[in-house]
Amino acid sequence: MSDTQNEPSLVADDPRDTRQRLIFVTGPAGAGRSTAIHVLEDLGYEAIDNLPLSLIPRLLDGPPRNRPLALGIDARNRDFSIANLSDLLDRLSVNANYAPELLYLDCSPDALVRRYSETRRRHPLAPDEPPLAGIEAEREMLAPIRSRAEVLIDTTDLSPHDLKSELARWFDLAGNHRLTVSLHSFSYKRGVPRGLDMMFDCRFLANPHWRPELRSHDGREGPVQDYVTADPLYAPFFDKVRDLVLFVLPAHLAEGKAHLAIGFGCTGGKHRSVTLTEKLGEALAQAGWRVSIRHRELEHRGAALPLNEPAPA
Repeated sequence: MSDTQNEPSLVADDPRDTRQRLIFVTGPAGAGRSTAIHVLEDLGYEAIDNLPLSLIPRLLDGPPRNRPLALGIDARNRDFSIANLSDLLDRLSVNANYAPELLYLDCSPDALVRRYSETRRRHPLAPDEPPLAGIEAEREMLAPIRSRAEVLIDTTDLSPHDLKSELARWFDLAGNHRLTVSLHSFSYKRGVPRGLDMMFDCRFLANPHWRPELRSHDGREGPVQDYVTADPLYAPFFDKVRDLVLFVLPAHLAEGKAHLAIGFGCTGGKHRSVTLTEKLGEALAQAGWRVSIRHRELEHRGAALPLNEPAPA
């Protein structure tokens, strides 16, 4: 199923927005890119799969389209590189004529190995080795692109029907989208996430990193949250942030905005920012708003942290 904690932003579906909407679809081989392209085509997108990166500018230089574009990007393509794709996304993001979004389809290595075993295919990045070698190499290569995805869907436990439903939830052109709030925790050491509409610095709160019994845990866990929320400054800070957000959300919805991205930053992105993100997510969900949560640094670490994790938070 989809990992709801990794649901990033959705570009505003505002009828006054005249930009060309572009959905770039990528991810490791076997995660469902081709299926996603077919689904997006069924949803009304002009879909092109496995287009070389060097041809995309030429495609976009053509006459304006009356339909959004969905472009499948295959890491096995001859001119693919992380640098080229990142540069293309950066250039389109600052171009007033385009509204690019990166859809990343992920899948666990075990599930990918099983899918390769069922099809008896060789992995294109390691044709003479077991599939796991190619899977791990591709996941490592794509990690920088995964980290900047606007929409991240884990297909590990999704059937094709489930994936279709998940894609329709994000990209159905005929749907009546409510305003979605995405909450992000992050470390200032690694920079501010792209696309935030509001950002709050919580480095002034008590830091669980300096408590040995809490250092290896994170802000999703009760003991860390209890420590952070016990700081006398926490309650007035949280109350003001919550009230501000609840005040502006109806105004953004009335203005036709479909998405609002809010970030909380701390030193390591593991304790305080995660706690604030989780707490605000609970408060907004209780108030009836559609909320998604993404913890960038916890995703970057990938797995459960060891007990002797040294990085400050």
